[in-house]
Amino acid sequence: MEHEFRIKTFTDERAYHNTAILIYLKAVKSVFEHADVTIGNSLNQGYYSYINLGGAKLTTSDIHKIRDKMEKIIEKDCEIVIERDTAAHAAEKWESLGYPEKAELLAARPADETVEIAELHNYRNCMYSVMLPSSGYITRFELRPYRNGLLLRLPNALHGDTIPEYRDDDKLYEAYAECRRMRKYTGINYLSDINREIRNGNADRIIRESEWLQSRLLEEYAGKIVEEHKRIVLIAGPSSSGKTTTAKRICAEIGRLTGEDPLYLGTDDYFVERGMTPLGPDGEPDFEGLGAVDLELFNRQMEDLLSGKEVDLPEFDFVNGTKVFGKRITALKKGQILVIEGIHSLNDVLTENIPREDKFKIYISPLTQIAIDRHNRISTADARLLRRMVRDNQYRGYDAEATLGAWPKVRAGESVNIFPYSSSADVVFNSSTVYETNMLKSFAEPLLEAIPESSTQYAEAQRILTFMKYFDKIEETSAVPANAVLREFIGPEKQA
Repeated sequence: MEHEFRIKTFTDERAYHNTAILIYLKAVKSVFEHADVTIGNSLNQGYYSYINLGGAKLTTSDIHKIRDKMEKIIEKDCEIVIERDTAAHAAEKWESLGYPEKAELLAARPADETVEIAELHNYRNCMYSVMLPSSGYITRFELRPYRNGLLLRLPNALHGDTIPEYRDDDKLYEAYAECRRMRKYTGINYLSDINREIRNGNADRIIRESEWLQSRLLEEYAGKIVEEHKRIVLIAGPSSSGKTTTAKRICAEIGRLTGEDPLYLGTDDYFVERGMTPLGPDGEPDFEGLGAVDLELFNRQMEDLLSGKEVDLPEFDFVNGTKVFGKRITALKKGQILVIEGIHSLNDVLTENIPREDKFKIYISPLTQIAIDRHNRISTADARLLRRMVRDNQYRGYDAEATLGAWPKVRAGESVNIFPYSSSADVVFNSSTVYETNMLKSFAEPLLEAIPESSTQYAEAQRILTFMKYFDKIEETSAVPANAVLREFIGPEKQA
């Protein structure tokens, strides 16, 4: 039996996805009793999953069997029962079943703390989030082979309740390979691993190792830019991805290699005059769309710069809503590289008059480095939301309630203006580190706890607080380098 359920909000999406993943895990276990399944990061508008069959290769026939089993579970409309157990008993259970990372995470909680376990037709798992009542609510899903695993693709709130069009994010897959390298280098694979290191007093070591690996990546990108004689570097990413800090660090590395610092520009200075800003579907000014950028001026000035001409670059006065000229008159020196950062930088319309061979495109996103356990990931959206919440409070005077209220509109804008162009990037830079969420907890937790029960954002605040309770705090920030991406959000080290 199928139920009529439409994904209208990100809460709906989360419940739908978690329920579908539970059905998928149950189906794999039914088809391959001894298979070990890992749910990876989001990829190609889906979830990448690897199934360890003890050395055997996953075949197309195997995927068909899993799909058929999922469809049968959905057709039976099996009830999803939320069972409650103590953390201590649940830890013993997962240890006996061969899931040490689940066991260790729960064993660190108060022994009598209540743990929720989702049960589906005699299959049980901790899903750490809201679920739908039964399997019959999952009416649309897609399984397809990808690399050494497969993709579970599902509808979402940003695509009209439909499964998004397939797009091969091969550069994103390569970025996840770097995540695996970082996990191997630091020895941190799951949340229980970093919690253990924090409790053992090794947080500073993890911070230094994580930041060292990020620095090596940025050095590598700068080397490619110089070796390939690129003239313009374009940097883009969704909200709170760390674009500004990363752009400045790329500039520093290029300057070190060439002896000449790049000319750095932000596209925000090219906004159209405030009164010319187009309106969005809600009748409010749309500052996120490409129509809010003075494309004619931008393209003309970029062409002039690359041809060696002197240009009067604008600075946008956000108070008066107008461009101001005469403050930054400059020209590119011979061999000097131009670095441009902004949400539309990967959209070729922005630089349509510049040859592709002159461009080097970098897409930035905090692709979470660790998972809660092999079946539960930390979403990139949640990682960015925590960053934005902390930064909004530190630098913009907004409380967490305001940030949560604005978040759905921010994400909707990203689905139109940023995500469709990520696959055109030459490289994907993962701006996240393994220790990040543990440190952000110290900043975000009191902000979320301040949201009153009467608020429309209270339920979302409680969801995040429940999710964060499993993270041990890192309260000392002195080991975080001054140029680290995380400093863009938590602020500089306070002097004694």
